[in-house]
Amino acid sequence: MAFIREKDNTNRSDAELVSLYRSGGDLTVLSQLYQRYMDLVYGLCINYLKDAETAKDAVISIYEELVVKLKQHEVSNFKSWLYTLSRNHCLMQLRKEKGIRTVEIADDFMQNSALPHLDEVKAKEEQLNSMEDCLEKLAAEQKTCVTLFYLQGKCYNDITELTGIEWNKVRSYIQNGRRNLKLCMENKLEADS
Repeated sequence: MAFIREKDNTNRSDAELVSLYRSGGDLTVLSQLYQRYMDLVYGLCINYLKDAETAKDAVISIYEELVVKLKQHEVSNFKSWLYTLSRNHCLMQLRKEKGIRTVEIADDFMQNSALPHLDEVKAKEEQLNSMEDCLEKLAAEQKTCVTLFYLQGKCYNDITELTGIEWNKVRSYIQNGRRNLKLCMENKLEADS
């Protein structure tokens, strides 16, 4: 893509250039920013579209999309956002050729899904608290063996050496402890529901 590349004379970060473009709409600023990643966009387009001329056309079309879309979206990581935009553009091109109907996924679909992420973190925290409570309810030998095996990554032989418990009993305590832990956690989950 050297045929349309100019020398990058700016020391500004991507974020600074994005902010400048969004505030003023200066296409020179956008051009400087886009040229940093034009080779990557071209490579991506070649990979998807399998034709150099079609890929060159796509690079220009993606720039035209960028003129509008960068003003519409808050972008924290320009490079990854541009990658997603470019990939979606190529996929749309391929689907148009095949006549397949598509649904466009918003560029910031994953980045702005903060609430589900917080719900996942909260659920994991509750699960860990439940596991800690249930671990305390196990018989002493089961608790020791399960803790050493699952939480500290010790093997049966190491546990035998550390605790003095016979190998077969270690195996039994781990299996029974795991089953009892699972049952306790399931019961807590049902009680909370």
